[in-house]
Amino acid sequence: MSDQPYQGYDGYDPYQQQGQGYPPEQQYPQQGYAQDAYTQQWEGQTWDTQVQPSPVADVTDTAYLPPQAYGQPLPAEAPPSYDAPPPVYAEPAVAEETDSYGPATTTGNARVTDAQRARAEGRSPIIEPGIQPAGITAVLGLLLAGGAAIGQYALLVPLIVLQAVTAAGWFRLNGMWPARQGIALAFLGGVVADVALLATGKENAPAAILGTLGVWVLLVLVLQLRSRASADERMYGLMATVASAALAIIAAGHLAAADDAVTVGAIAVAVAVLARALPLPTAASVVVALLAAAGAGIAVGGMTALSDSGSAAGGSKGALLGLGAGVCALIGHRVASYDYPSRFVHMTAGVALPLAAAAPAVYVLGRVIG
Repeated sequence: MSDQPYQGYDGYDPYQQQGQGYPPEQQYPQQGYAQDAYTQQWEGQTWDTQVQPSPVADVTDTAYLPPQAYGQPLPAEAPPSYDAPPPVYAEPAVAEETDSYGPATTTGNARVTDAQRARAEGRSPIIEPGIQPAGITAVLGLLLAGGAAIGQYALLVPLIVLQAVTAAGWFRLNGMWPARQGIALAFLGGVVADVALLATGKENAPAAILGTLGVWVLLVLVLQLRSRASADERMYGLMATVASAALAIIAAGHLAAADDAVTVGAIAVAVAVLARALPLPTAASVVVALLAAAGAGIAVGGMTALSDSGSAAGGSKGALLGLGAGVCALIGHRVASYDYPSRFVHMTAGVALPLAAAAPAVYVLGRVIG
């Protein structure tokens, strides 16, 4: 600010022209600050240089402070609270009904079967085939009985169907699906046994069946050794293939047994399976099924060559044969009900295993009582 007196534009001094002196300091009103003729202060908070009593805020520790009026103390910074709840992060929804669905797969969550749920809960996973598989078993048994009454080649057609269904059903019963190579190999073993029986005759049936079984076990072993799967998978596949081939080959025992024995045994199995499918308690159902098999043996045995030595003898032989076939049929029925059964298992293994398991009893008992 200059020390020269105020002269306006072009050096004009209004006070000198009017013969007046400079106005004293008292003529200016007091506005809360000191003012003289030589200095001037701007009134306002922006240029106030007075020292503020508030502490200086540390910008490194605070952020986004609210606007404060100058000349007022800043509010004290609140200490951090350690009682605040932890942040909540969104998590994907998880289904609560884990017992209704299986583990995630590439095609979605598959609904578990009743047998899987029973196994997970520690209960028995046995689900017996219903009346529909039992009816199909009965029809196939009647076809075997009718084919045996006609001749070996007529018996061969339903027997091949039985062997094919046995091979497919056993692999599915063990949870191995698809297993086309194993199914084809087991079915081929049964067909080879049939051909060997037709070529060598019934008198050489044990050699034909056991020889085919031995060759097929060796063939399956060689094929499994060439597999690139892990050791556990190869062992599991080996056991399943050997068992499936053995059942298909043993089913050829119907072709090796006496024709009358096949007729009695097949009808006894058909009746036993139908009785087992009745809605009765398990113990009562088994007793009824065995009594029905024995009764069917008595009735059918009296109409065949088993009754040549007398009706009483024919009835007792038929009862024994029917009872033995019925016991084996119930064993096969029980096996087809175990460990993850499904509708496909019931319509394959549930249909075929009763008849396939009864083949050894039909052959042995037919030769003993014949």
